[in-house]
Amino acid sequence: MKAIPLACAILCLATFVLAQQQGRDAAGMNPFFTKYDTPFETPPFHLIKYEHYMPAFQKGTEEQKREIDAIVGDPQPPTFHNTIEAFERSGLLLDRVSNVFYSLQGANTSDEIQKIANEVAPVLAKHRDDINLHEKLFQRVKSVHGQRTRLGLNAEQSKLLVDMYKGFVRGGANLPSDKKERFRKINEELSLLGVKFDENVLKETNSFKLAIEKKEDLDGLPPNVIDGAAGAAKKAGLEGKWVFTVHKPSMIPFLQYATNRALREKLLSAYISRGDRNNEYDNKTVIATMASLRVERAHLLGYKTHADFVEEKNMSKTPSAVYTFLNKLWKPALKNAKKERDEMQVLIRKEGGTFKLEPWDWWYYAEKVRKAKYDLDENELRPYFLLDNVRKGAFEVARRLYGLQFVERNDIPKYIDEVTVFEVKRRDGSHVGILYTDYFPRPGKQAGAWCGGYRGQERRGDVMTTPLVTNVGNFSRPTGEKPALLSPDEVRTLFHEFGHALHALLQNQTYRTLSVPGDFVELPSQIMENWAFHPQVLELYARHYKTGDVIPQALVDKIEKSAKFNQGFITVEYLSACFLDMNWHSLANSDQVDANAFEKKSLDKIQLIPEIVVRYRSPYFSHIWSAGGGYDAGYYYYIWAAVLDADAFEAFKEKGLFDQTTARAFLEYVLEKGATDEAMKQYEKFRGKKPSIEPLLKRRGLL
Repeated sequence: MKAIPLACAILCLATFVLAQQQGRDAAGMNPFFTKYDTPFETPPFHLIKYEHYMPAFQKGTEEQKREIDAIVGDPQPPTFHNTIEAFERSGLLLDRVSNVFYSLQGANTSDEIQKIANEVAPVLAKHRDDINLHEKLFQRVKSVHGQRTRLGLNAEQSKLLVDMYKGFVRGGANLPSDKKERFRKINEELSLLGVKFDENVLKETNSFKLAIEKKEDLDGLPPNVIDGAAGAAKKAGLEGKWVFTVHKPSMIPFLQYATNRALREKLLSAYISRGDRNNEYDNKTVIATMASLRVERAHLLGYKTHADFVEEKNMSKTPSAVYTFLNKLWKPALKNAKKERDEMQVLIRKEGGTFKLEPWDWWYYAEKVRKAKYDLDENELRPYFLLDNVRKGAFEVARRLYGLQFVERNDIPKYIDEVTVFEVKRRDGSHVGILYTDYFPRPGKQAGAWCGGYRGQERRGDVMTTPLVTNVGNFSRPTGEKPALLSPDEVRTLFHEFGHALHALLQNQTYRTLSVPGDFVELPSQIMENWAFHPQVLELYARHYKTGDVIPQALVDKIEKSAKFNQGFITVEYLSACFLDMNWHSLANSDQVDANAFEKKSLDKIQLIPEIVVRYRSPYFSHIWSAGGGYDAGYYYYIWAAVLDADAFEAFKEKGLFDQTTARAFLEYVLEKGATDEAMKQYEKFRGKKPSIEPLLKRRGLL
C-alpha cells in the first residue's frame, strides 16, 4: 500500500501547528470555546469563521486526551461510573465542532472547508486510534466488562458497557503492537481517501451542464421544467438558453418527458460516468484502494471480509443472511422488471420505433405507460405538492400521532438564508428540540437527501440535552413565478427524512454515544412514507398552489391504482446496488481489483438486464465510499427496514391511521427507545410478533 509521502506529512504538520498558533491568538473570539449565546444553544453560524475550525479541533482533541488521562490515572478500581460513564461523557468540545463542520461540509461546502477537511482527516483518525489503542484505558474498560453480570446495571447501562467493550476490540485494542501501527496507517489512509472521493463526486456533479440552444430540443418538456432550465441558464451566465444538470430535480424530468432521444442519452451518460472519466476527478483507483484497505483491516481484526466485520453488529449478523434476504427479493423483482421492459418495447414498436429500449429511454416510456394505463401524468400532481404544504402535511401527521407542534423560529442563526428553522414542542408546550430544513440544490451541497444534526439528545441526571436536527434535500426549486412544486418522489423523500428527524428528536436515552444498528435505523424513516400518499393524509396537505383546492378524488384514486407501477424497475435498480455493495465488501483478498471489471462481473452475476443501470455505479456510490457514508456493506438497510416498515404499518392499518394506542406503542418501543436495547426485541414489543416479509412483497406487487 502506498504510504503518505514524508514531505506531505511535514507540510500538514506545519499547517496544523500554524493553525494552532492562530487559534491561540484568537482564542477569546472562537465561538466554539464558550457556551453559545443563542436560543437553545444553537450554533452561532454568523460568528463561526473558517479560521475557528482547526483550533477548535485541536483543543477538542487535547481536552478529550486530558479527560482520558484523568480516567486512567484514577487510583480507585475501575467501575461503571468512573470508567465507562466517564469515558462516554468525554469529548464534548470535539463533538461540538465536528457536528457543525461535517454538517456544513455536506450541506454548504466551499474550497476552504474542503481544505480543512483534508487537513483534519488524518488528525482525527490518529486521535480515534489513540483512544481505541490506549492500553490502560482498554484494561479499565475490560475490567468493568468482566464484572458486568454482577454490577446490577439496567438495560441501557449494560448495552453501553457491552457496546463500548466491543468498540475497543473492533477498534484494534487486542492487536499486537506491530499490527497496531499498520492498523493506524490504514485508518489514516481511509480517512483521506474518503474526503478525496467526496471532492471528486461533487466536482464531477457540478462540472456537467447540458446547455440547449434550440427551442425544438425542449419538445415534450412541461412548462415548469422549461422555466427551471431557463433560470439555471441565467444563473450560469447563459441567458437565452436552457441548462440541465445531473442533479436529479433537473435530470429526471428531462428523462421523463424530452422527446429528443440523443439528448436524453447525453444527460444520463453524463450522470452514470461521474468518477469514471479517467480525468483528475476519477474515483476508480480511490475506491479500489479503499476496498483493499478495508479487507486488510478486517484481516488484522480476525474477520474474513469487511462485510463480516460490519454485519456482526447488525440485526443481520452475517453476510450470508444478507445475501439470502436479497436473493429472496431479486428473482420476483427481476421478473417484474422484464415484464415492464417488454411492455415498453411493445409501445416503441407501436409508435413506429425500430430501436431497442435503452436505459435513457426507461423513464420516458415508463411515463407513457403510466399515462396509458392509469391516465396519470406526474405533472398533474405537482401543482398539489407545494413544498411548504408538503412539509406542513408531514408536521400534521406527527401532531396527530405524537402530539408534536412545529413553530417556525426567525431568531435562530442559519448557515444560509434558504434554511428554515422550527422549534419542536409537545402538546403541553414543553420543548423537544430544533429542526433545520434545507431543501434546495446548490453547488456546495452534496447530492441526495439526509438527516443529520448539530447536537444529539442525552441526559445527565435530571438535565436533558435536547437535539438539534437537520433535514437536507435537493428538491425542485421555485421557477419564475411558480413556487417550489415537488414531484411524488420528492414528496416521499421529504416524509422519509422527516421520519429520521422524528427518531432523532424523540429518542429518550441517557448516553449520546449509543447508536441504533444500521439495518434498524431506516424503520422510522420508511414507515413515514406510508402516510405521504394515504388518502386521509393527502386531504390534509395536497392543495392546489393557486386555487387552494384539495386534490380531486379522481387523482387520489389514480395514485392508489398506480402504486405498484414500475416497482420492478425501482426494486431491481436498488437491489442491484445492494449486491454491488455487498460484493465489494465480501472481497477476501486485499489485492486491488479493476473497479470497472469488478462492477461488471458483479452485475453480470445477478443477470441485471442492460435496460436498467444500477442505482449507484461504484465511482459515485457515496453511501459506501464517502467520508460520511456509513452504509458500506449496508446499503441493503433500506430494503431490510422496508420489511419492518411494511409489517409495522399493518398495525396502523388494522387499528386506524392515527390510532393513539398504536402510535404510543411505536413511540415507546421504537422512537423513544433509541439504542437503549436490542433492536429486534424493541420491534417485537411494539408489534407483538416477529416481522413478516409478505406485506412488503404484496406492496411492491412481487407476490
